[in-house]
Amino acid sequence: MSVFISGCSSLADNNWVATQVSTPAAASAWELQGKLAVKSPQESFSTNLYWLHTPVNDELKLTTMLGTSVLTLSNREGYAKLEVDGHSYEGDDPQTLLNQLSNWQFPLTQLPQWILGIISDDYHVSRDIKGRPLQLTDTSVMPPWRIQYQGWQPQSGTMVPRLLRLDRGNLQLKIQLNQWQALTNVQVPMDNQRL
Repeated sequence: MSVFISGCSSLADNNWVATQVSTPAAASAWELQGKLAVKSPQESFSTNLYWLHTPVNDELKLTTMLGTSVLTLSNREGYAKLEVDGHSYEGDDPQTLLNQLSNWQFPLTQLPQWILGIISDDYHVSRDIKGRPLQLTDTSVMPPWRIQYQGWQPQSGTMVPRLLRLDRGNLQLKIQLNQWQALTNVQVPMDNQRL
């Protein structure tokens, strides 16, 4: 079992530890490492992807193959900070910050569920024989997002997608999950905490 929470996390006040879950939806928090490829008429690139997702915080980092930071996005309870090209931008909504500063829209609100195959009844979904999503369409935006699940893998005691392809108009995103770890928050008694 591999735990990689210490790599980029700024959540020193929490005690997140690896756990096993029966379904991805049972994870109270998670982190992943993988790859993101973006293709649009304006640009085409591939990066390493690190994402820590908790009930109150998201920390997303894109790096080059050599580890150089391309983009860092942090969001905590109504405060968002985006660092890109050596500049920092702050606001109350990470999606708005990202949309203002990039040529493509990354579906931050929906992606934590889509990336794990957690699908609400609001989408048009086709499923495999095990009931896992093969493809879904989100028609709440135009043009709609179309997500294809191109393989599944065991991680943290459950099955999660291995590769997703997201298309919207002439934008294409590919997300490959290399490692996904479910996390749980362990409370440390006050008398055991360092001051």
